[in-house]
Amino acid sequence: MGLNAFGIGTNPSSPLYCVPRVLYYLSAMLMKILIVSDAGKPQVNGVVRALEALARELTLMGHVVLIAGPDASRHFTFSLPCYPEIKLELFARRRLEKIMRDFSPDAIHLATEGSLGWTARGICLRQGRKFTTAYHTNFPDYLVKRSPLFLAPLITKAAFAVLRRFHAPSCAVMVATESLEEDLRARNFRNIQRFSYGVDLDLFKPYGKTISDYQNLPRPILLCVSRVAVEKNLQAFLELKTSGSIVLIGDGPDCAALRRDYPDAHFLGSLEGENLARHFAAADLFVFPSKTDTFGLVLLEACASGLRVAAYPAAGPVDIFASEKTRAFAVMDACLQKAVDCALSMPDNPENPRAFASGFSWKASAQQFLRHLLGKEIR
Repeated sequence: MGLNAFGIGTNPSSPLYCVPRVLYYLSAMLMKILIVSDAGKPQVNGVVRALEALARELTLMGHVVLIAGPDASRHFTFSLPCYPEIKLELFARRRLEKIMRDFSPDAIHLATEGSLGWTARGICLRQGRKFTTAYHTNFPDYLVKRSPLFLAPLITKAAFAVLRRFHAPSCAVMVATESLEEDLRARNFRNIQRFSYGVDLDLFKPYGKTISDYQNLPRPILLCVSRVAVEKNLQAFLELKTSGSIVLIGDGPDCAALRRDYPDAHFLGSLEGENLARHFAAADLFVFPSKTDTFGLVLLEACASGLRVAAYPAAGPVDIFASEKTRAFAVMDACLQKAVDCALSMPDNPENPRAFASGFSWKASAQQFLRHLLGKEIR
């Protein structure tokens, strides 16, 4: 027997009118959420860390979250060409179908457009399941960086056609910034919704400038934290002129070549957790040379650590640092050297970037995420 059999929810003047709405909210409060992602451990990148942080926050809110990533033990799991740390799992339909059957999710989110994402998309369409997607990575730009210049227009057009097809059935295509949203709308992507990243303010904070790796390095210390790959434009960072030190944290396919070409720079490899956070805080300036990132989670982590920032006026930095208050600690310029010199001339006051970063919480991100999973009816 339904609620309306008791007259509940049918009379606006009744004190029980809101009961169906309340019950709907209560049912939405505890969800089983399946996130399918081609990006997972042991990868260390912004997508992996963002999904981990999102899952933690959703779990704290009472939801049950399962992240289905590549199974490295399967015979059909291979390393992605040029990115050996990234695994692609092929022929995963039966495994994902079993996960969906056993977990019985209330909502499904496809976080990446890789082989697992496409497989899960096909399962959802065949079974009539609704799903949401996310546009985290500008794969067309990455492909262009590794292709002959004369093929760039063709590759860009083809790549966006494939991505548009992937996201077309999605109930909500989640993007992190306004500029990315505008770009995708211009390319005829539909159902776009904003989903901003957060930052862990308890982990990333001004610990102080003392750390053993920097002990004998001349100041100022210019820091970049990035996957070491061609699309990150790290040469622009490594070629900066400074009386101090150039420090790069991260790993990737181009690491050996850059170590060879830039022997005066300091390559610390991949760091995680509090060790990474303390290396952030002990630097003097964070430099973000990428022109292809859709957001740049490390920018928020640098701000939370109390650092000044220098970057190109590219998508990601221009969206994050759009506020007037960021001019006290963040500089963007088409000449990265000029941005660095200007940022270093600013007062080194950790409170300014720290206060700015406090406006980005994973709790707010998780709430946005849930709204997009549940649809328009509760916005």
